[in-house]
Amino acid sequence: MPDAVMLFAAGFGTRMGALIRDRPKPLVEVAGRALLDHALDQCARIPRRVVNAHYHAEQIEAHVAGLGIPVSIEKPEILDTGGGLRRALPLLGPGPVFTLNTDAVWRGPNPLHRLAAAWDPGTMDALLLCVPLFRAHGRQGGGDFTLDHGRLSRGGDMVYTGAQIVNPALLEGIEGDAFSISALWDKAQATDRMRGIPYCGHWCDVGHPGGIKVAEEMLRDV
Repeated sequence: MPDAVMLFAAGFGTRMGALIRDRPKPLVEVAGRALLDHALDQCARIPRRVVNAHYHAEQIEAHVAGLGIPVSIEKPEILDTGGGLRRALPLLGPGPVFTLNTDAVWRGPNPLHRLAAAWDPGTMDALLLCVPLFRAHGRQGGGDFTLDHGRLSRGGDMVYTGAQIVNPALLEGIEGDAFSISALWDKAQATDRMRGIPYCGHWCDVGHPGGIKVAEEMLRDV
């Protein structure tokens, strides 16, 4: 089981509109708590937690001050998820890591525990947690993948939840500073070392203003 998690909190969150005029998206509140805190709940037992930041980075730093969580600042340019992971590697340490987006809310079993139970470093370099489209609350648009006996292919009705385990060795050979985590998936898929598993609970995308109400309704249904 990986002992480090990367929490992606550096995005601009432009779909949030006026809600992020003076704060970063991870500090937008759902049910009275910041999105970042909802994400931190999921990885409370992971020894090493790292958050990245770019937009209003000082607010992210202040929010986690006193928690012993280092912040990987991306300046002057934002690095996207793949570049952000590469920048944070000195803080994360060696070996596979969890990564977790901070613009979602969960209802059900801990997603990282689900990933850890299915992780097999002998056959995998990337393991993505996906949820069926009908349980992807607040989702705008279709799915991301088809899941067939553990293997993923692009397109379909399975939505990537933003939670995964990935081997940072996949970063080797990728050029440029800013790039998406999907570049790592392409490499893992090319060697048949990319897998997926379904999430049995409920998940809500809070990347847009309408997702806040949907998430709060989902949480009230517990």
